[in-house]
Amino acid sequence: MGLLKNSLLLQELRHATAQAAAAAAGVGRRGVATSTEEYMRRNYANNVSEYNTVIGSLVQQRRPYLLRDAYDDMLLDGVQPVRDTFHNLIVGTMKGSRLQDAFYFRDQMREMGLQPDVNLYNFLISTCGKCKNSDAAILLLEEMKAHGVKLKGETYICLLNALAATGRTDQVYAIVRDMTAAGLGLNKFCYAGLITAFKNKTPASEDTPAKILEFVQQSKGWQYVERVANDSAENIMMNVSEEELYNLPTAEFAHRRGFIFKQLTIYHVAIHACADLGSKETLEALLDMFTKENFNYDAFIVMQAVRCYLRCGDIDSAVKMFEEFSSLKPTPAELYVTLAEGAMIGYTPRGMEVAQATLEKMTERKFFLNPKMGTDLLLAASGEKTGGYTTANYIWDMLQTRNIIPALPAVEAYYKGLKEREIPSDDPRLVNVARVLDNLQLRLGPRRNFQ
Repeated sequence: MGLLKNSLLLQELRHATAQAAAAAAGVGRRGVATSTEEYMRRNYANNVSEYNTVIGSLVQQRRPYLLRDAYDDMLLDGVQPVRDTFHNLIVGTMKGSRLQDAFYFRDQMREMGLQPDVNLYNFLISTCGKCKNSDAAILLLEEMKAHGVKLKGETYICLLNALAATGRTDQVYAIVRDMTAAGLGLNKFCYAGLITAFKNKTPASEDTPAKILEFVQQSKGWQYVERVANDSAENIMMNVSEEELYNLPTAEFAHRRGFIFKQLTIYHVAIHACADLGSKETLEALLDMFTKENFNYDAFIVMQAVRCYLRCGDIDSAVKMFEEFSSLKPTPAELYVTLAEGAMIGYTPRGMEVAQATLEKMTERKFFLNPKMGTDLLLAASGEKTGGYTTANYIWDMLQTRNIIPALPAVEAYYKGLKEREIPSDDPRLVNVARVLDNLQLRLGPRRNFQ
């Protein structure tokens, strides 16, 4: 069975399926007549097993925006979804942070007489955390209690981290008390949630740095929450890591071999919080604790430490940490991008020099920018108001070499920066950027307030 390749194909298949169903029922438009052979040729799934495979493929390809279309096709074909179908659909919406779709599939599941189980509620609560909707997570908890669904250790941790996403420290502590009352200990993911809650608290609390250090220290005696092997068996089967389920900042790197050391989870979250908060003092206290425990840095810790130093204006410390790590271990492209992007903060001569040198090292070592990296870097470099626009031009050329078109906001910012300089209107670079911008605006529509 040929799996879906893009959204246009799915829409075409959906339309063909709808026409065939309407013709068979005698309610199609006049002139619509799709033969059985044509229908079979164009249809991409015929039974629940094949539809489950298609949905699983969309989830793995990170195309959650197509799940509703596939589900509608399934119903039009008269195929009855089963529990596994809904689990696949809701995992897909969780990975894509699509809360409205997640609740839609939950409601559809109920209409078909299927009661969500505890694992599915875990995925729904995790989706609430990704979408920073802690109120919805609390409603799901009440719903579980009303339907007699027993909470597991994973459920408590999902709730804790969903509430932490919006800085609800009081409710996070309430979950901790509930866990203690249920005879459950705190594990590293619970302490990670506590750190995240204080980091996200608004207004910011003066004791947040001290709390971060306190929770890291307390976590050293953590013990596993009550959990048997089959508790996480479905997560493994669905290819959902613990980092993704609990919305940790390392989630996107969890499947990258060698990028993160999973035993360092608490340091990952703590140092990431320091970078977000711009707290150099807390970072250095954590690195001191880290060194005393004889741990080795992984790429994520170095990336967040570099980001923290750069946000605090300490370019030399960031470069030193980058170079020390690069001399010992293979350096991922994300670390180069972090250093280059952070060095451009404030657009100081020293920072722009470091950014340019870092990008040149990337090119020498045959690293390439993907669309997201290129967009982020071009957007940052395009804010330079003085100077020769050298770094922004270099990034644009790196992308053009690979035929990569960055996102519309980055192209707009780059074009605006070029126009602000004394460049002839027939300059090849300006003409090329204007053409790319026109094509993007034609396809996506112009953005408001763009001049």
